[in-house]
Amino acid sequence: MQALGGKVSTGWFRGGYPGPSMDLDNPYSNRLLAALPLSETQPWLSQLELVDLPLGQVLYESGKVQPYVYFPTTAIVSLLYVTENGSSAEIAVVGFEGIVGVSLFMGGETSPSRAVVQSAGHAFRLSARVLKDVFNNSAPVRHLLLRYAQALITQVSQTAVCNRHHAVEKQLCRWLLMSLDRLPGNHLRMTQELISNMLGVRREGVTENAHKLQQAGLIRYSRGHIEVLDRKGLEKRACECYAVVRKEYDRLLPDELAE
Repeated sequence: MQALGGKVSTGWFRGGYPGPSMDLDNPYSNRLLAALPLSETQPWLSQLELVDLPLGQVLYESGKVQPYVYFPTTAIVSLLYVTENGSSAEIAVVGFEGIVGVSLFMGGETSPSRAVVQSAGHAFRLSARVLKDVFNNSAPVRHLLLRYAQALITQVSQTAVCNRHHAVEKQLCRWLLMSLDRLPGNHLRMTQELISNMLGVRREGVTENAHKLQQAGLIRYSRGHIEVLDRKGLEKRACECYAVVRKEYDRLLPDELAE
């Protein structure tokens, strides 16, 4: 597959999409898989299974052993922390740039978070056993996945800072931009209730601030559909958290093949 033979791209997100292949049901549409030399992926590539991820599907629950890891291609997965009273807040988001299930190769087996499909699409899944074998026996795979884990930790940390110190409008702009980076085009299918659950804020706050962004000509919102009209304007309204996370992904994850 040609995508594995040279550079992945300039900048890990390339301004929003796509991955290195336009065939979105190709495993190399996931940036991590595309960044690995063919010699490292060939032995286990046949064990990747293409799966459909409908909106709202739970990939793993808090404290439960994870039988698979997922490499999204067109889906977006939210990592949520759910409190004892049932309220939740998103701590990270994973799309075509990453992998869902880092605790498996970090030695933890389980995670205190829940993984839920935020935007329907496809992913390739791999059994936990195979991933552990590959991680333990392949230096390029181990190096790349550990760097990805560091980037993900940055996203989790920055999200915590953002939720504590920044206004809902800035949080909303950050969240829209991070979702947009992982989708083709400038359209998102997101209800205000879903966004409020992800941000851990009241729905009224999302409604009010989405209206402000629409009045400013940055987005168009209608019945669960959000169209981003002015990305640059949205970036200016967002807090610094979005730029910090994106810069760290671009710094840690390679433009060329992992070695």
